[in-house]
Amino acid sequence: MQQQNLSRTYRLLYIPIVLLFFLSFTDCAKKGNPSGGIRDSIAPVILRSIPENFTTRFEDNEIRITFDEFIKLKDVSKELIISPPLKYAPIITPLSVSKVLKIKILDTLRENTTYSFNFGNSIVDNNEGNIFPNYKYVLSTGSFIDSLSLKGSVVDALLPETKFPTTVVLYQVDKAYTDSLVLLEKPTYITTTIDETNSFELSNLKEGTYQLIALKEQTRNYTFQPKTDKIGFYKDLITLPSDSVFELKLFKEIPDFKATRPKLESNNRISFGYTGKADEYQVRLITPMEKDFEYQIIKQPGKDTLNFWFKPQVTRDSLVFVTKNKQQIDTATVRFRKLLTDSLRVTPINNRIISVMDTLKLKASTPLVLIDSEKITVVNKDTLGVAFQAQINTKENTAEIIFDKQEEQIYSVLLNQGALTDYFGNVTDSILLRQQVKPNSDFSTLSLSLENTNEFPLLIELITEKFSVVKRAYITENVPVIFEHIKPGMYFIRLIFDENKNKIWDPGHFLKKIAPEKVVYYPTKIELRANWSWSETFKLK
Repeated sequence: MQQQNLSRTYRLLYIPIVLLFFLSFTDCAKKGNPSGGIRDSIAPVILRSIPENFTTRFEDNEIRITFDEFIKLKDVSKELIISPPLKYAPIITPLSVSKVLKIKILDTLRENTTYSFNFGNSIVDNNEGNIFPNYKYVLSTGSFIDSLSLKGSVVDALLPETKFPTTVVLYQVDKAYTDSLVLLEKPTYITTTIDETNSFELSNLKEGTYQLIALKEQTRNYTFQPKTDKIGFYKDLITLPSDSVFELKLFKEIPDFKATRPKLESNNRISFGYTGKADEYQVRLITPMEKDFEYQIIKQPGKDTLNFWFKPQVTRDSLVFVTKNKQQIDTATVRFRKLLTDSLRVTPINNRIISVMDTLKLKASTPLVLIDSEKITVVNKDTLGVAFQAQINTKENTAEIIFDKQEEQIYSVLLNQGALTDYFGNVTDSILLRQQVKPNSDFSTLSLSLENTNEFPLLIELITEKFSVVKRAYITENVPVIFEHIKPGMYFIRLIFDENKNKIWDPGHFLKKIAPEKVVYYPTKIELRANWSWSETFKLK
C-alpha cells in the first residue's frame, strides 16, 4: 500500500516536469526576427600593401593591397583616376569580392615619374557597403616622390551653377608641347573636382611649366572634343612650385564653320546645314535654269540651316551649287527624286492667356510674302472692333498682329480665308484665335539699378531657375532698368559685359587663347511675387 502511494506521488511529480518540457519547445517554435547584433559601420582597414604605398624605384607590374575584410569595387571605372594617365588601362580586381585589391599594370611606366591611383569612393566592404574613402596609392619609378601641388576651382562661364564633377588636367610645356596636343594626347596630370564646391587639387607634381585646363567631357578620354566638351583654361602658363589659387571658367566653344551636304527636303525646298558661325555663308546656284525659275534663300529660325525655296518644280536630275563662307568655297550637287511638296501651315506661338505686353504671332511652315489686313478683324468680348496693325517678320517668318490690350479683356482675332499668302501662292483657310489678357496684378515688376560699374555696354538678363531668358535689356550707360509683366517665380539676374558690342554673350576659344566674355550674377536668387514691384541695387565689386 505504501509502495502504491509512492508510485502515485512520483507520477504526480512527472506531470509538471513533462508540461515544462513541452512548453520549452513551444517557446522555441515562436516566430520572430533575430536582432543580428550591432550594425557594422566601420570601413575596411588596410593590413599591408606590396609594394608599400609611396614606394620608390618601382619596377614591378603588380600591386597587392590586403584588407581586414572582404571588399568589392563599386563604379571603379568612373571613380578611379590614374595620374599621369596610362596608355593601356590596368586590370583592377576583384571583379566580385576579395580581401585583396590587385592592380595589374599593362603599360611601360615612364622613368623618374610619380604615379598616383586615386580610387575615390569605389572601395566598399562586402557586407554593409561601408566606403573606404578617397584611397590613393602612390609610387615613383625614380628615387623620390614628387610632392608639389596646385589648387583651384572651376565655375561655368555663363551659368550660375556648375555641374559636378569636372576633369582638371595639366600639360607639361616642353619643346614638344603645342596647344593642339589638348585635342590629340592625354595630359601629364589628371584630377577631378572634389565635390559640389567644384574645388580641385592636383598633387604629387614635379617642378616645371604647365598649361592648366578644365574639361567637362561628354566621353571620358581626357582630350578636348570641341563638338561635345566644355573647356576652361588659365590664360598664362603656370610654373611650379606656386602658392596661387587658380579659377577656371568653363565654356562651350562655337565650332569652326563647316557646311554639311545639302539635302533635298521636298519638291520645293533644299536645306543647306552647317555648324559654327555663318554670318557670311552664301549659297549660289550655278546650273543654268529656265527664265521662269525663281528661288529664295532664308535662314530657318532656331536651326543652323539655310533653306533654298524654289519654284516651279525642277524637272532636271540634279542642280549644282557653290557655297562660300569667307575663304572657304565648296561645290555641291543635289540630285532630285520624287517627294511631297511643302504646304502652308500656320500655328500661333503665343499661349491663349497673355499679358498686355504680348504680341500675337503666327509661325508659318513656308515663306510668308503677304498679309491682307482687309481680311483680318479683331474684336473684344463686347464684339467691338479694335484697331490693329498686321505685318510679316521676314527674319522669323511670322505674321504679327499688334493691338492695344486691356486687362481682363478677351479678344477674338479672325483671319479670314486668304489673309496670309506664301511664296508659292498658297493661302490660309479661316483661323479664329482667342486671347485672354490677365490682370497686371498677376505679374511682378523689377526695377534694377547698378553701382560700381563703368564698363559698358552691358547686357542685363533675367533668367529662370532652368536658365531660360525671360527678359533682356541692353544699356550703353548707367541707367535704371525696368522689367515689367514678369510671371511670379524665382529668378537669377545676369550681367554680360559685351566687349565686342554684338549684343550677345560670346564664349572663348582655346587655340586662339580668347577668354569668354565676363559674366556676373546677382549674389542670390530673387523671388518675384504677383502684384509686387521690386526694386534692387546690384553692387558690383
